[in-house]
Amino acid sequence: MDYIIFLAAMAALIYGADFIIKESERIALHFDISHFVIGATLIAFGTSLPEMAASMVAAYHGKSDMAVANVVGSVVFNITLVLGIVFMIAKSMNPERNLFAMDSAWVIVPVVILYIMIQDGEISRFDGILFLLMMVSYLMFLFTSSKDDIEGEIEEELQKEKFNWPKSILLLVIGFAFTIGGANFVVESGTNIARSLEVSEWIIGLFLISLGTSLPELVVSLVAVKKDNAEMSIGNIIGSNVANFSMVLGGSALINPLQINLAATSYDFLILASASIALLFILANKIYNKAGGIFLLTILALFIAHSI
Repeated sequence: MDYIIFLAAMAALIYGADFIIKESERIALHFDISHFVIGATLIAFGTSLPEMAASMVAAYHGKSDMAVANVVGSVVFNITLVLGIVFMIAKSMNPERNLFAMDSAWVIVPVVILYIMIQDGEISRFDGILFLLMMVSYLMFLFTSSKDDIEGEIEEELQKEKFNWPKSILLLVIGFAFTIGGANFVVESGTNIARSLEVSEWIIGLFLISLGTSLPELVVSLVAVKKDNAEMSIGNIIGSNVANFSMVLGGSALINPLQINLAATSYDFLILASASIALLFILANKIYNKAGGIFLLTILALFIAHSI
C-alpha cells in the first residue's frame, strides 16, 4: 500500500507544481515583478513548508538530529540534485539578472552563520531569532533590489488573459495543497518503506525525509525550466535554502533548542559548505549547462557514497 501512496503522491506533486508556476506567472505579470523574485519568495516559501513541518515536529519531540539533518540534507539536495538536474536538461539558461553580484551573499552567508552558531553544539532560541531576522532582511533585499522588466518572459496566452485575483488565489492554494500534501505523503509512505527495510533514523532524516521534502523544489524547478523560466528555477532554490536556514531551523530552535553532535556530523556539514561554494563558482562563471550539472551531481555522489 505504501508503494501505491508514494506513486499517487508523486503525481500530486507534478500537478501542483504546474498550478504554482502558471499562477506565479500571472502575479508576476500583473505586478511587474521579476520571475526571480517570485521564485525566491512565493514559490520558495511554499515549497519549503514540508521541511518546516518535518523539522518543527521533530524538534517538538526532542529529535534534534532529525530536525537538523532534514535541513542540511534538503539544502544539499536542493543545490546538487535539483540544480544539477536542471542544468543537465535545460537547453539554454541565460538569466538577465546578475545572480553572482546580486545573490551570492545569500548562498554563502547563511552557511557561515550556521557554522558559527553550532560551535557550542547547539542552535539556541536566541540563534533561532537571529535566523528569523535574516529572513526579514532577505525579503527586504529582494523587494528593494529587484525591479526587473519581465516583458516577453510570460507565456503569450497569459499576457492576453485578464487578471483575476480570486481565480489566482484559488489555483495557488490548490497548487500548494497538491505539492505540499504530495510531499508529505511521499515522506510518510517512504519512511514506512525505509523502516520496513530497517534503515536507521539518522539516514531517514538526512536522506529520505530531506529528499522527500525537497521534491517540491525539484518538480517546480523542472516545470519552470520546461517553460523557459530559468530565473524562477534558480530563484526558487536560493530562496528555499534561505528559508530552510532561517524559517525552518529558526522556527525549530524556538520550539526546542537543537543539540548537534559536531564530531558525528562534520562530514555532512563539509558537504553542505562544498555544495554552497560550488554554486557560488557556477554563478560567478555562469556555468548554467551540463558542465555545471555534472559538477553538482559529483558532490551529491560523494555525499551519498560516504553516508552509505
